[in-house]
Amino acid sequence: MIRAASGWLELGMPEDALNEIQNLPKDQWGEKIVLELRLAAEMALERWMEAAETAKLLCMGAVDEPDFFLSAAFCLHELGETEEARKWLLRGPDVLSEMAVFHYNMACYLWTLGEKERAHNHLAQAFDMDESFKEAARHDKDLVGIEW
Repeated sequence: MIRAASGWLELGMPEDALNEIQNLPKDQWGEKIVLELRLAAEMALERWMEAAETAKLLCMGAVDEPDFFLSAAFCLHELGETEEARKWLLRGPDVLSEMAVFHYNMACYLWTLGEKERAHNHLAQAFDMDESFKEAARHDKDLVGIEW
């Protein structure tokens, strides 16, 4: 059933993936691979509340994996809980600060929170690390009005 859930996700059918996960024995629901599949499906369906909770569970079980913290923060931000998203991102492993996406997301959160100078600093850091973020920033609703 895990393989089937993964297959449904690959086919762009997250609802079917969640159905497969629901059919797993309950004692498997907390396994890392199952939570990862659930998170991917919930995010694809924009079920931000459920996805945030799933991502937090993954963070607690794998405190050294930065992607889970990025996902938890993103979901919280999508729920309008931007300050909580910022705090959650800062709880992640130190390696996050070496990732352009960390700085880009932090810029989005800080800009949304009105912390303009800090947002500019993080955005500049993201661009220095990976120029491809410049294209994303041009169209990002979270960065409307920022100049760089």
